Amino acid sequence: MKIKHFLRIATVLAAMIPLGHASAADAKLELLQPGKLSVATEGTDPPFSMRSADGKLDGLEIRVLKEIAKRLDLEYAPVITKWDSILVGLQANQFDMSSAAMDITPARQKAIVFSDGWIESGGRIIIPMKTDIKSAEDLKGKRIGAQVSSTYAQLAVDHGATLKNYIDVTAAVQDLANGNIDGVINDSIGNAFLIKDMHLPLQQTPDYVSKIQKGFAFKKGKPNLTAAVNKALADMVADGTYAKLVTPIVGYDPYPKDPVRTLPQ
Repeated sequence: MKIKHFLRIATVLAAMIPLGHASAADAKLELLQPGKLSVATEGTDPPFSMRSADGKLDGLEIRVLKEIAKRLDLEYAPVITKWDSILVGLQANQFDMSSAAMDITPARQKAIVFSDGWIESGGRIIIPMKTDIKSAEDLKGKRIGAQVSSTYAQLAVDHGATLKNYIDVTAAVQDLANGNIDGVINDSIGNAFLIKDMHLPLQQTPDYVSKIQKGFAFKKGKPNLTAAVNKALADMVADGTYAKLVTPIVGYDPYPKDPVRTLPQ
């Protein structure tokens, strides 16, 4: 009887012990697949997400998310997704979150949940070296390119420009270099990188069309995952890891001085 009693106790205790890290992570972090953090990224939006010389994914968001996944003891699993499919993919549970460089706006905050702001930048206009566009006030009637469904596309329209949409910014900048459009509105960090990396005879206007912070995106109903990502990000900033990861790409630390915080779910 004592042996049987002992075995019953052992069985109960065994049932109380987590079956492994993956099951615990899945339960706590609302993951689609135990032990794995699936993250949407474009892979074609330098310097946020791009391919290195050896063909591997690299960029600001890639480096930061890899480190976040590491700190959460999860496997980082990137999902290459077109920009205009990201929000639909989030709602359809095709991935756990998105790291794509998405501006935090009131309209988007109604549909999805953002992490704390992880990078601060703003919209600027890429122009040829010789042009009559000197600032955003000169965009009326001009042919301006922007990434489809981006806030920059709307800014072009708001300033009276004739908008041409592109699947990715690289294509828009190349079209500008070929003389097919008058300018491109895009993130200033991305602009500087593209001009330098592609060795293009282009420049940016000195003024900003907008100032904005970007956040990682989640479907509503994942408060634990959002909180875990926010904590990992804050820890990275505090111990200097964030700056070490991103500074080599853009030349400075672009973390917001006053980050936009996640809204309550």
